[in-house]
Amino acid sequence: MKTTKKLWIVIGILLLLSPLGVIIPVLFKAQGAWGEWGRDKIERMVGFVPDGMKRLGDIWKAPMPGYAIPGQGKGLASDSMGYILTGVVGVAIIAGIMYLLAKLAGRKNGSD
Repeated sequence: MKTTKKLWIVIGILLLLSPLGVIIPVLFKAQGAWGEWGRDKIERMVGFVPDGMKRLGDIWKAPMPGYAIPGQGKGLASDSMGYILTGVVGVAIIAGIMYLLAKLAGRKNGSD
């Protein structure tokens, strides 16, 4: 099996496992996925919000805030689907960019 095919299989498995970020905190009654904190949560946890986060925190707005699928209700199943969908979209965007960069690099090297 080619290395590229193995890589795609691993990526697929990780995409399917991505809802664990929603499921595990619910099962263990945790406060949410690690690292997915807003400024208010960080301030409660550490007592302040870093200046860079205050200054740059509003530059990027998520296209699917909270991994919610537009028009879907809240719940474990829709949250999981939102996680999977954002994972698939993210992988597709990164794969597309890498494909274009590989094509450009191939042209510069004269191998295209």
